[in-house]
Parts: sequence; C-alpha cells; structure tokens
Amino acid sequence: MKISFSLSKHFLFPILVMPFLMIHSVSSLNLTNEYLNHKCLLDQGKYNSGSEYEDNLNRLFRKVSSDAYAVIGFTHTSIGTSTPNFLTITLQCRGDSIGSKCHTCADTAILEFHKRCPKNKGGIIWYDQCFLYVTTIKEEVPIKTNYENIFSMYNSNNVRGDGHFFAKRVMDFLSELTLKVEKTIKGVHIILYAEGEKKLGKNKLYAMVQCIQLTLDCKSCLEWSIKKLFKNSDIKQGARVLGTNCGVRYELYPFLR
Repeated sequence: MKISFSLSKHFLFPILVMPFLMIHSVSSLNLTNEYLNHKCLLDQGKYNSGSEYEDNLNRLFRKVSSDAYAVIGFTHTSIGTSTPNFLTITLQCRGDSIGSKCHTCADTAILEFHKRCPKNKGGIIWYDQCFLYVTTIKEEVPIKTNYENIFSMYNSNNVRGDGHFFAKRVMDFLSELTLKVEKTIKGVHIILYAEGEKKLGKNKLYAMVQCIQLTLDCKSCLEWSIKKLFKNSDIKQGARVLGTNCGVRYELYPFLR
C-alpha cells in the first residue's frame, strides 16, 4: 500500500481481483506485524540521557511490556507530576490481535520507537497489529479526537467498473460496522471494535473499524475517517485511515485473523 499523511490522495477501487493474488496477500499480511508509519512529535522537545524524563519513559515502557492489559488490547498510563517530566503512553492493539500477539507488537513498537525517534519526548508509531503513542501533553479523559496525527494508506489498484457504486457499498458497510462497535461487559467498556465481511458481486468485501477506549466520540471519529477514504475519484480496492483515536480499513481479501 502507498502511504500519505496529507489525506488528500485517497483510496478508491477495482472490483475484479485474481484469486491467487488474494491468497498471497492474505498469507503475507496475516502472518506478519508490518511496520506502517511513525511520527516524531518534534514540538514536544528532546530529553537528555540520564534525565528524570528518560527514567520515567523507561519505567512506563517496562510497565507496558509487563501489564496484563493484553487481555483487552489497550493501556493508557501516565507518570510524573511536573510538566518537564510528565508523560503518557497509550497502546492500542487491533481487535483481533490481543493476548500474546498484543504484547509482541508492543515490545516491537517500543524497540522501534527508540530507533526512529531517538531522544524525542513524544512520538507515535503504527504497526499492522498495534500503535504506540507517547506524549507530554496532559489530555482530559475521555480524549477528544486529534485530527492532526492521522495518515492514510491505500492499495495501488483502482476499482474496475462503477467505482462510485463500489465506494457507496463500502461506506454503507463501514457505517453498519460503526453502529456495532461498542461492546460492554457488566457496563464496563472493554473494546470498541467491529469487523465483518459482505458479498460484493463475485467478490467479498472485508472491513474493520476501531476506536481507542478513551475516545470521547468514537462514532464521529469513525464517520470522519470513512469519508476520507473516498475523498478523490480514483477508487481503490483497499484502503485505511489511521490515527491516535480511531481507524478504519477495507479490502477485497481477508486481512484479519
């Protein structure tokens, strides 16, 4: 997939895909945890080796690596009291990548965060199965949607035939999933995720939507992201929009476990 941070070049697509290519894509995507993108938050500054901030950062990373959050695939934790040394870490795993897969993705993200954003106080790194967000900004909970740290990825193949009809079917299906996204157990929200498949001509459409648990308005975040999938007229066979509050994706092949 191509990648864009501008959200101005988006995804719309062809409906006919060779079955053996679909099988190859499934094999390569389901068995790996692909690096997708990262963003170092330069405006939050850098820390010095041996500083209190570095100690706080390493403490939280150790906590993220050892906590039992992987059961629900989400953790949001803070440390520090004064502004120079305060930080928050958020980790969200994809809805089908909980348990040991979530921990594995978290460990990979932490390691790569150090490599890709060395000494940066804040930054974000996205993988196929999770994303890690480190920030020095104190945010009120529930968290308002951040529309700046969002990027898009899209399949290089255009949809054949009536692309606008295809786009409408995709948007309708993602909207259906959005209505199913809230899951509760005894009144406690544990996961904001929904996925499914739908017959589309001779093919099947596969899609997912997900929000982090602390998002103030999950529905609005998902609706905004769904619209961004089809901002331009070149409709793609698969695409996704990812951020720090929610994410959406559709493909013409199964990409979830």
